[in-house]
Amino acid sequence: MGNHNIVPPPKDWGARTIRRIVTWLNNSMPTRAGMANNKSLKPISHRFLRSDLWRFTRRSVPRGVALGMLAAFLIPVGQIFVAVFLALPVRANVPVAALTTFITNPFTYPFWIAAANQIGKFVLRIDAMTFGQPLNTQMRSEFGEWLSWFVREAGVTAFGFLCLAIFFAAIGYLVSSFGWRWWVGRKRLKRLDALKLKRAEHE
Repeated sequence: MGNHNIVPPPKDWGARTIRRIVTWLNNSMPTRAGMANNKSLKPISHRFLRSDLWRFTRRSVPRGVALGMLAAFLIPVGQIFVAVFLALPVRANVPVAALTTFITNPFTYPFWIAAANQIGKFVLRIDAMTFGQPLNTQMRSEFGEWLSWFVREAGVTAFGFLCLAIFFAAIGYLVSSFGWRWWVGRKRLKRLDALKLKRAEHE
């Protein structure tokens, strides 16, 4: 008789999750063909299809990362298209700029809202300045107090997003710049080692 208590092999949830994320990114990423066929971008699509905006260079990649960070934290909706539009004047890499905007997405946005609110309060010290004092002292009703609180919190959160945008844009630019140089240097070292190995074999 066979053993009916065989435990099925565990599912690789990590690999499946990564594949789903990669598939989602590929479907969401703008492509040259998609931008060329976009009716809204048709009059100016030739500007975004320039080859220099799609090349991965030591200057365009860091610019794309910084631009994507700024668009991600400063623009609540349509970050990808804003990043693509802004990539034109600064000559940033379009795919990198679009990909970087995914740091804010429907899954992470609640976390970033809470973080921006706390950062805004910390920087502005808004709690100490306005505790128990509505922004408009004439608004004493319950709705007026709620509105004052909402305006205050919204302003603090917006300022927090501005701080996050500046911080991550700067960090992203520096990290991608050093990362790109390290990656290029590593490739050069591998090529040199391969050349030395070939020369040693011929000697």
